[in-house]
Amino acid sequence: MLLASIQGLFLKNQIKYKLETLVIKAKNGDKEVLHEILSSYTPFMKKTASFVCKRYINEHDDEYSIAMFAFHEAIEHFELDKNASFLTFAHLLIRRKLIDYIRKESRRQEFSLGQTSSDEENQDSFDIIESSNSFEQFTAEQRIEERKNQILVYESLLEPYGLSFQELIKVSPSHEDSRQTAIQIAQIIAETDEFYAIFQSKKRLPIKELEELVDVSRKTIERHRKYIVAIVVLLKSDLYYIKDYIKERMS
Repeated sequence: MLLASIQGLFLKNQIKYKLETLVIKAKNGDKEVLHEILSSYTPFMKKTASFVCKRYINEHDDEYSIAMFAFHEAIEHFELDKNASFLTFAHLLIRRKLIDYIRKESRRQEFSLGQTSSDEENQDSFDIIESSNSFEQFTAEQRIEERKNQILVYESLLEPYGLSFQELIKVSPSHEDSRQTAIQIAQIIAETDEFYAIFQSKKRLPIKELEELVDVSRKTIERHRKYIVAIVVLLKSDLYYIKDYIKERMS
């Protein structure tokens, strides 16, 4: 059994084969490897589901089934050149699927009580990066001016963290896989209320909390700290033009 050495989720040094390599094997049709990954990472699925749902999740809960299917989907869609860390990619996908399920269940319950609102459904835009189609009506001059204004706003948002827009360009990871990892970490922080509360109140990254949840080393996080901070600030803003710049790099 290829993953027999895995005793728990985060015993990275005991994993003989790199997880990403096994994921690619499973993606390419190796049923034995797929079974081993799904079996060995059951604790990861439960922990992620429990974290999102803010209650204990066991294998009999619908939320666990959703987490398992999302994890399987992560295996099917994982790409080494686009998703640097499989567990980070899987965490994001599980979280999104569960939140989507929770929102749909909430709307269904409201409907049963006669409390649905078409306005609420129209607001249920769950993509991290909103479409820039609304700007298509702008003239070229207006778009240029809007970009300038958004850069100025972004500068002001970065200032409390001791960063600038120009510095963001300098600290951007030179390798694509490093950028992917950093952006995925930033997404997790921006999408997780507990992590973002730490980030916003203490002006630091929740490194310890991240290490306990996904396969990201402290060294990796600290190396790209400034870039991650800048991306978190951007994701929590309404600066659609600047977001569009990194849109293709989002998972």
